[in-house]
Amino acid sequence: MYLQLIALQSIVRREIVRFLRIWVQTLLPPVITQTLYFVIFGTFIGSQLREINGVSYMAFIVPGLVMMAVINSSFSNVVSSFFGSKFQRNLEEMLVAPVKPWVMIWGFISGGILRGLLVGLLVFFISFFFTWPSIHNFGIILLFIVLTAVLFSMGGMVNGIFAKKFDDVQIFPTFVLIPLTYFGGVFYSIKDLPEFWQTVSQFNPVLYMVDGFRYGFYGFSDVNIWFSIFILIAFTLIVGIINAYLIRKGIGLKS
Repeated sequence: MYLQLIALQSIVRREIVRFLRIWVQTLLPPVITQTLYFVIFGTFIGSQLREINGVSYMAFIVPGLVMMAVINSSFSNVVSSFFGSKFQRNLEEMLVAPVKPWVMIWGFISGGILRGLLVGLLVFFISFFFTWPSIHNFGIILLFIVLTAVLFSMGGMVNGIFAKKFDDVQIFPTFVLIPLTYFGGVFYSIKDLPEFWQTVSQFNPVLYMVDGFRYGFYGFSDVNIWFSIFILIAFTLIVGIINAYLIRKGIGLKS
């Protein structure tokens, strides 16, 4: 067990140092992007929109933009790091070493979790230049943001496992992740949608993450908060089990 913890510590240190060393590329771009969302959607467009449940539109989109930054940063960090290790054949050294699957999983996703949380925190601080979001339940906020970072870090690892070339790293984020995020209630309440699209939106797992996270700030949600927690935990466990199975079987890892 001691050797496994040493291995975990080594991978975690490498992952954290990797993205902090190039913070201009890993932390700054998402903060700038989300700031532009604040300016365009919050200031220019939001000033012409009504309040939602007594909250200004600018304040309403803050949780969604923070969560969007966390999702994209945690996912992209792990998929790029894991595929890079495969491409450079560094991963083969771990496969021949007595390293347990859980060590590899938590080692690689640690960088994605920390990067996602740091970017989310930076975006939250930026929001104070535009509005003053309140906090209804800090525990709910912490639960949703941490589990979301874990979930999408693990999702990035699955993408990295199956990726065979650099183009494969961008396929899932471009055609799946980004559409799900934009249609996940970041910029609107699903209660304002026609009944058909409300039903369709409920099949989007990102909706429950954004909606539950927003509940932590303002105390209202479009979906039952306990159901959102259940969905988030369930997806996290499922993707974690998938990662453990793929690594144990060596699927997508051995050339």
